Parts: sequence; structure tokens; C-alpha cells
Amino acid sequence: MPRATLSLSLPDVVWVSDLSSRYPDAEFTVLAAMPAEETGVGLVEIHADDIEPIVTTIDEYDSVVSVTILEAQPDQALVQFETTEPLLILTLSEVGIPLELPITIVDSEVIVEVTAPRESLSELGKQLTQFGIPFDLVSIHQSVSTESLLTDDQYDLLETAVSEGYYDTPRTCTLTALADTVGLAKSTTSEKLHRAEGKVMKAFLTRDDITLD
Repeated sequence: MPRATLSLSLPDVVWVSDLSSRYPDAEFTVLAAMPAEETGVGLVEIHADDIEPIVTTIDEYDSVVSVTILEAQPDQALVQFETTEPLLILTLSEVGIPLELPITIVDSEVIVEVTAPRESLSELGKQLTQFGIPFDLVSIHQSVSTESLLTDDQYDLLETAVSEGYYDTPRTCTLTALADTVGLAKSTTSEKLHRAEGKVMKAFLTRDDITLD
């Protein structure tokens, strides 16, 4: 399944985005977030040289329903909040993609990683545009499950070949020695290796043509 890394610029209408713009040297790490009936509840850890003015400012935002300071030190604080505008959660939930946490917001910028089918990723791009969230696609790659890619015998053979030094440079295990180790004929071992190696190489070289328009 494709895994994408996105760089988002959160709009100022989001309270934490505006707050991070006012304090650009602070780090806001969202540790937990979940939608409620008409709001969103979250847990954010704030790091800054002077934490007090940042924490006291949160209450000024109309979209923040409640704020609870769970822990506070001069340079960091743990805050639980409820907001009427959980924009990022809503954007992802619209296309059925869970928000992978933690995420860190600095000066309105945040890096988000999402894993979803290509159709959902494409739809996410449309939703981000609709919600007014500028984004850049940093990277995208296809995650491959070895369980579905290789048979148990193929996986065990490759694992043994690696551990015995068959793929070392210089090679410390010959094909004959590997065949003796796994208890197969040399020709059978060669054929099984070739099939397994072919699957791995094809999966590695495959690139998904995915756009987030």
C-alpha cells in the first residue's frame, strides 16, 4: 500500500497554526487527537524557551472550547484541549485516512505521513485543496509485505542465504555450500533463489504513479 509524506501549511484559522505563527520558535507536538460529536479533542506537548505566554494565549481563541494544563515547566507543557475546528482530523476522515501521530507543528508547518490506497491519496489532495490547506508531496513509496510477496520457503531460503554470507562482498558462502545448508540440490537452490530474487527486485523497482491533485 502506498505511503506518502506530505508537508502541510496549516491556515491561520486553525488556532494551533496561528499560535505557532505567533511563536515561531516553539514546537507543538500533537500526541493524541480524536473527533467528538461536534468538536475534536487532543493532547499537545509544547516546547519553548518561555512556555507561560504561549499557554495563557490558548484560551483567547474562540474555537478552543476548553483547555486543561496537565503538566507545566518553564520550557514545556502538556495541554489537553477541545476545539470546534479539528481541521486536519476532518480532512483525513473525509477520505477515510487515519491521522498518524505524533505530528509536530512549527511556525504553521507540519509533516504528515499517511498510508492509504492510491484512490484515497488522490482524494486527500482534493480535500486538502478544498479545505484551503497548501501542501507539497515530499515522497511516496509502495510498502511491500514480505508475507504476500514471498512464500515461506522462499523467505527462509533468502534469510539463510543472507545469514550464511551468500550476498556478502566478497561472497563467503558458495551456492554449493548454501545448498548443503538448506538440504537441497544445487540446481534446485539456484532456481528457488532466482525466483525469490526476481520477486524482490520487481517489487523494489516498481513505482506507483500517484498524484495528489
